[in-house]
Amino acid sequence: MDDDIRIRAAWLYHVGGLSQDEVGQRLGLSRFKVLRLLSDARSAGEVVVSLDHRSGGTLALAEALRLRFGLKDALVAPDVGGAEGAARHAVGMVAAGWLRRVAATGALTVGVGWGRTLSAMADALTGLQNPDLRVVSLMGAMVRTGPEGPIDVCARIAAVARGQALFLPAPFLADTSEDAAVLMRQRLVREALEVARSATHMIVSVGEGGRDALLTTSGVLDAADLDALEAAEVVADTTGKFLRADGTLAPVDLNDRTPAIGLNDMKRAEVTLLAAGTSKARATRALLRAGLVDRIVVDEALAIILKEDEA
Repeated sequence: MDDDIRIRAAWLYHVGGLSQDEVGQRLGLSRFKVLRLLSDARSAGEVVVSLDHRSGGTLALAEALRLRFGLKDALVAPDVGGAEGAARHAVGMVAAGWLRRVAATGALTVGVGWGRTLSAMADALTGLQNPDLRVVSLMGAMVRTGPEGPIDVCARIAAVARGQALFLPAPFLADTSEDAAVLMRQRLVREALEVARSATHMIVSVGEGGRDALLTTSGVLDAADLDALEAAEVVADTTGKFLRADGTLAPVDLNDRTPAIGLNDMKRAEVTLLAAGTSKARATRALLRAGLVDRIVVDEALAIILKEDEA
C-alpha cells in the first residue's frame, strides 16, 4: 500500500502536473507527507528527470558570460520556449545536476535562499545520497507556507540526500530594525546563523524588488515598504538585502529588518545565483555588479540579454 501511494503521488505531481497541495487533497495526505513521498520516489529511482542539452551554443554562451562578468563558472539552460515558468523549470534542472555533483561526497554545508527557481531545483534533484550534507536557510521564514519558501527548499533538498536541514527560527521581516536586532540576539537564531555563515556554498535567487515581485505578492512587503524601495531606486533583492542598479546596498531600513546573513557573509562563500526569465535581467545585472556571485545558472534568453549588455 505504501508503494502504491508513493507511486500515485509521484505520478500526480510529475506527470499530472498537480501541486503538492493538490496531490495531498487528492490522496488525503498532508503536504509534508506528500513531500516525503516524492523524495522517497526520487531516492528509489522511481522518478528520473533528464535534460536534453540540444544546443552546443549554450556552452559558448555560458563561457562568454563567465568571461564577461569574471565568474568562476556559468551554466546556461537551453531555451525551451513558453512562459517564464518553463525557464524556471529548465534552470532548476540544470542547477540540480550541478548540485548533485557538488554535494555527492563528504561533509558539506550548503546555504540556500528561497524562490520559485530554487523550488524548481529542489523538485528536479535526484540521485543524491549524502547523510553528511547540511542544508541551512540563509534567512527567516515567510508567513505563508509554500514550495518556494526557505524552509521548504531546505527540507526538500535534505530529504533527497538523507541529510540534515537547519532553519533560521525567525520571520523573514521584522517590524522594526530594533525588533530584528532582538531576534538576531536569540540563542537559537545565533546558532543557525553561525551554521549559515560556515557554509562553503550558497545558492540564492534574485527578486526584482518591485510591486510585482514575489516578496510583494507573498504579502511580506506592505505599501510603505514598496514606496521606500521605489524612492531608493531598488532594483534587486537577495537573502533579505535590497540593492540598487549599481550593486550597492540601498539606503532603506528593510536591510536592517531582515534577520539573515549579510553581504560580507556571502563574499566568504562560493555563491551560485539562479535566475530565470528575461524579467530578471536588471536584477541579475545588479547582483553581478555587487561582486557577490561566483557562478550563475540562467536560461538562454536571459543569458543573451546579459551577454549583450554594455560594460
